Amino acid sequence: MILISDSLIHEEAGLVIEKLRNAFDEMIVYKDLKKSSFLSALGLPSFLRDWLLKRFANADGVFDAEELASFVHRFLPRKEEWTAIKSRIVIEREQVKLLARISIDIDIKTGAVSFSLPDFGLMSKETMIEDHVWQDCKDELVAARETWGMVELGYRPPVGKSVQDKGKIKLVAFKSFCPYTIDLDYYKDARRDFTTEEWMDVLLGAVDYNPAGYASEEEKLTMLTRLLPFAEKKLNLIELAPKGTGKSYLFGRVSRFGWLASGGVMSRAKMFYDVARRQDGLVTNHDFVTLDEVQTITFPDVDEMRGALKSFCENGYCNIGTHRVDGDAGVILCGNIKKEVMDQDGYGNMFEELPKVFHESALIERFHGFIKGWNIPRMKEDLKVSGWAMNSEYFSTILHQLRDDLSYRAIVDEIVEVPEEADTRDTEAIKRIATAYMKLLFPHIRTAADVNVREFDRYCLRRAHRMRDTVKIQLGVLDIEYRGKDVPKLRLREI
Repeated sequence: MILISDSLIHEEAGLVIEKLRNAFDEMIVYKDLKKSSFLSALGLPSFLRDWLLKRFANADGVFDAEELASFVHRFLPRKEEWTAIKSRIVIEREQVKLLARISIDIDIKTGAVSFSLPDFGLMSKETMIEDHVWQDCKDELVAARETWGMVELGYRPPVGKSVQDKGKIKLVAFKSFCPYTIDLDYYKDARRDFTTEEWMDVLLGAVDYNPAGYASEEEKLTMLTRLLPFAEKKLNLIELAPKGTGKSYLFGRVSRFGWLASGGVMSRAKMFYDVARRQDGLVTNHDFVTLDEVQTITFPDVDEMRGALKSFCENGYCNIGTHRVDGDAGVILCGNIKKEVMDQDGYGNMFEELPKVFHESALIERFHGFIKGWNIPRMKEDLKVSGWAMNSEYFSTILHQLRDDLSYRAIVDEIVEVPEEADTRDTEAIKRIATAYMKLLFPHIRTAADVNVREFDRYCLRRAHRMRDTVKIQLGVLDIEYRGKDVPKLRLREI
């Protein structure tokens, strides 16, 4: 056994931080989740917390807690305060500023532009945007289906008796949440300054974890595997893990582009399309939709949900009545697992306690890979980041933009050789996972010639094989048709 001294560990960590500061000077913040109970008490998502830290902290990462708390109280109200805010806007005729999530609706028939604030239940039929405001802010407002920013709200009183002339809350001004320009090429090139081991530590810090708290590379990589749907479109994963490994935190608090649904009822209308309201569901508005605590989720119509899931997970679309639902979201199932099943390392029946909707092999086959969550340590104090790290908001935006970069998949297609008899679904699953790993771990790769074959095989292709293999084993448990069928062995071509 090789023993590494604490001083050497600290020295290596210091070198990584120095590289990080040199490469991402404006995109790093000082995170101390061990001591900042104040920030934890606010219950803010990571991307919003890091934005605040960047705004209020000095060059040494020190911030004035009173000043920050005052800002949060003033501009980040709780949902239960919305009635009082409406009173200020509508009754007192104040103009009120909020830091909020906003989405835009354009009426095709009239050309009228309105907005909604989903977190407060303010719907587009209750709002309006005047032409001059729209012209000033439209580029930022339509950059995504939803965006965060500082919204200033006012009131336009009724001007007539028709429905169109009723009083409405109006958008007075808008300033984008993102305080910097995302340069994807710069991010890619900056990766070249780090070794693969160093880069894994950088990524862990970006999502609020302390790399020194992990006992092995396997633990780090399994944790980072959760990020694959952040960077790759239509990547469907299943993770079963012991309690307390941070599933809910990573999928629900790190990125503003994803959605976490934990327990309760999940209908086809909410997930895909509400026919009565003519409203698109979660999969059309987010990069990924995570069904957390999936054992406790109730699906009102099993057949209806299963049919929609099978079509969407296979094709990225499904038909609800006469309406076609299109989306790029990955679907992620997260749940807990019994120790006796966990000890079988993927060979026991892991889906026995999942809802009935997932007891069909044809649906499970459409999930590309399985994350063995039991390889991730239970959350403890030494796993909380404490020091300089990449801004979570910046990092999650980078991953969001990487979803549109098709060059990585082209490289994977070029360097990976597929056997003639290989099953198409297995092949696609392995390639999609390997592509996501490349985006995450090796974003600096621009051509096949840039690929370190040994590292790609180790960190991307073999891991993708193993993730698909676990799905294949479970298919055999569910359905005798799949028993004894192996995942095809994709190999690397000589470059």
